[in-house]
Amino acid sequence: MSALKGIRVLDFSRVLAGPYSTMILSDLGAEVIKVERMKKGDLSRDSVPFVNGQSAYFISVNRGKKSITLNLKEPEGQDVAARLADRSDIVVENFRPGVMDRLGLGAETLRKRNPRLIYASVTGFGQTGPYAQRPAYDLILQSMGGLVSITGERGGEPVRAGYSIGDLAASVWASVGMLAALYEREQSGMGQRLDLSMLDAQVAFCENAIARYFATGKTPEPLGSRHPLSAPFQVFSTADGHIAVAIVQDEEWGRFCRELRLKDLGKDERFLARSDRHHNRDALETALTELFRTRSTEEWLDVLTAIEIPCGPVNTIDKVVADPQVRHRKMVVEREQAGIGDYPFVNSPLRLDRTPGRVERGAPGLGEHTESVLEELLGMGREEIAALRERGIV
Repeated sequence: MSALKGIRVLDFSRVLAGPYSTMILSDLGAEVIKVERMKKGDLSRDSVPFVNGQSAYFISVNRGKKSITLNLKEPEGQDVAARLADRSDIVVENFRPGVMDRLGLGAETLRKRNPRLIYASVTGFGQTGPYAQRPAYDLILQSMGGLVSITGERGGEPVRAGYSIGDLAASVWASVGMLAALYEREQSGMGQRLDLSMLDAQVAFCENAIARYFATGKTPEPLGSRHPLSAPFQVFSTADGHIAVAIVQDEEWGRFCRELRLKDLGKDERFLARSDRHHNRDALETALTELFRTRSTEEWLDVLTAIEIPCGPVNTIDKVVADPQVRHRKMVVEREQAGIGDYPFVNSPLRLDRTPGRVERGAPGLGEHTESVLEELLGMGREEIAALRERGIV
């Protein structure tokens, strides 16, 4: 049994912000029908690297979905799309505001036909406001939402986060919104429009930095790996690499100094309380930097883990996917990918005990399910589908 069994999603979205949100729904059991461009499909199908001619990018966020191709520039293609929306619970799109309206597939049009429809629009800046028509990519939203300004080394140049959190934050919020709308529909019987802005999502994720600004009037700046409120809470160099150490509670600090026989540090009034360590973190960092360079990362992990000090290695991606805890939690699973064979996927982290999220199957080929979807949902015969194909509609 899947949590979203029986829920159908008609997905017009492309690349990452929309497709990742529908991937979450697919992992929870929803039937996701991905509507793609004729011949070329989703833009991400052309993204490197390729595995046996298939984009690893596309495969990773479109697993478990069905793919149909539709010519949305033609009235017949628009009609087919509208009829599919009549039989869907959710529509997801991430075009600029107004594009779906011009195609005759806007929220008002489709919800008049299907009042129970939840219509989710994921855009850079939302459906309204002075920036609504601007193009947007992950870097632009990370920058405008404040994340880039607080990322990087102290005094250094602004730095983009290492993965596309501008897209992914919007995806997660979109999924939350769609699930909330599904629940509310159970009470009201009505669908609703979700207007999800990537900029809004970034502002929401910058909550702590914004809260600190309002509280102090000081504009937050990049701190490297430091935490803005606790110390030591950062990455230190070791004799052969790096280690992340996070000491928040005074009891942890006392135990750290006591067990490592750091009498001078343990008695130093500059470091006794959490607030003291925060205000004197430059001096504390200097002292601990010298200390952590005296042993290897593995030695420090053994020592600190034994005395229950929160710590961890700075894993490269190859070490992440091989980590025994990651493997135990089955966060990497293999599924059949057509044209490739067994292929590794990052699993859903949603561990519901009865209806967990999971990767059911690989990503679809372009238009792989066009005929079956039109037959099963719209009752089209093979001759009718063949005629649409001949006219360039599907």
